Amino acid sequence: MNLRQIEVFRAIMITGSVSDASRLLHVSVPAVSRVLSHAESQLDFPLFERIKGRLHPTEEARQLYREIELVYRGVQRVDRLTHELAERRHGMLSIVTSPSIGHMLIPLAISRFHARYPDVRVHFRYLHYQSLKEHLLSRQSEVGVSILPVDHPNLATTPIARGRLLCICSPDSPLSSRESVTPLDLQSQRLITYPPDTPFGAHIEQLFADWKEPLQVAMEVGSPQNACALVDAGAGVALVDEFSLQAWPVARFMTIPVQGASPIVADLVHLRTGPLSATADSFVRELRGVLSERGLGLSA
Repeated sequence: MNLRQIEVFRAIMITGSVSDASRLLHVSVPAVSRVLSHAESQLDFPLFERIKGRLHPTEEARQLYREIELVYRGVQRVDRLTHELAERRHGMLSIVTSPSIGHMLIPLAISRFHARYPDVRVHFRYLHYQSLKEHLLSRQSEVGVSILPVDHPNLATTPIARGRLLCICSPDSPLSSRESVTPLDLQSQRLITYPPDTPFGAHIEQLFADWKEPLQVAMEVGSPQNACALVDAGAGVALVDEFSLQAWPVARFMTIPVQGASPIVADLVHLRTGPLSATADSFVRELRGVLSERGLGLSA
């Protein structure tokens, strides 16, 4: 099938009729019919059954349509990317980050950057690990900040921040007067944690395994932000990263260091094929300033 035949076939699958497909493609009904007939002749099998004047796709057509939709989604991604690349040449910065550091710290840095460079258009979103990598590798984004190690030969990483894993609890909790806690101290508490197949969930499971203590879960949530909201509501205690806590007023709950917990390092991530643009460098300087003021920054 050539591109024109694919286009006509897809239009018929979407609209359900030759006449509607012709209106979608802005061509005549006979032109659509000719292309469809030629395609079926070349393929040597029918794409549609004609029943009472209506077209019904065959099983072969359904399979073909699924593959064609994958191609079209790829074309749409290319189209979005070309627009973003064109915008970038005229002053655009695209940033992707992990959710925890993206809730408060990155928006603060973006605000400062935009105050200095108001003509630069900023695209910002926080994504989970795999999507973050894909955005950088496909050049949909120039700058990434990840709190998980990013291991890919085409991506360069530089540690930019370090945060602690902290226990949070209500001011009236028995733990609130502690200078630090251990997994043993948490056994008697209603512990809010994360699914074991998530990075934070695995991090906490490893912490308890290192202490040879069973992990007894009262509630399981999708993110540290969810955990903070539950602790704020008095539902229990939680282990959260220091980056996520930046989005919450300190007075809402007590924060206690966790003994034996390894630090959580945030990396600046970008393509290894070249240096960051001057625009991206300017943003990174603002970000380093924000991190330094919060006591989380690492020297360049």
